[in-house]
Amino acid sequence: MIRDVELQCRCGKVHGWLRGASPDAVNRVVCYCDDCQAFLHHLGRADLLDERGGSDIVQVAPSTISFDRGRELIAAVRLTPKAIYRWYASCCKAPLGNTAEPRLPFVGIVTELFQRAPSARPCDEVFGAPRGRLYGKFAVGEPPPGSVRPGVRLMVCMIGKLLGWKLRGAAWPHPFFDRASGEPKYPVTVLSTAERDALRPLCGPRPARA
Repeated sequence: MIRDVELQCRCGKVHGWLRGASPDAVNRVVCYCDDCQAFLHHLGRADLLDERGGSDIVQVAPSTISFDRGRELIAAVRLTPKAIYRWYASCCKAPLGNTAEPRLPFVGIVTELFQRAPSARPCDEVFGAPRGRLYGKFAVGEPPPGSVRPGVRLMVCMIGKLLGWKLRGAAWPHPFFDRASGEPKYPVTVLSTAERDALRPLCGPRPARA
């Protein structure tokens, strides 16, 4: 079933919509990379990581996402000057989406953003179960099965979605970038080396939490 799905930050000040959501229209994965872990630790939102340090993420076309409230509260951080943009709500430090430059048209959204909305439905019902797991070599403790070397079907799905969105012009309108200039619409901060180094010990691979 195709749905328009609400998304909302933890405190409710930032609100928006994902249009035309369905299992076939998105790609849902669990990512264990140390950058995703570092981002959530930076926000003070390690509670969104699973027991192995994974982030449950739904990848969508940029043109399907829009914000209708709280845009002035949106900001981004980059772990390095060339890293991906990691957008969040400055009001309550809720993650809003991970993006590359607009030429790579995707937004990766931590599923909690959909669970805070008034009309929230189970993510499995809306997006289907995760198709696979990625970057398990960075997991906390033992990597989950199939996460160290992602399967061919998962990679084909990810590449196919990205190419399809690009060919259909689904990068625009973009929720985080201005089309005329190609620049971010909202403030972006790059972490210092000291800030990054302080986050790394909090991320895997390392012994599982006691």
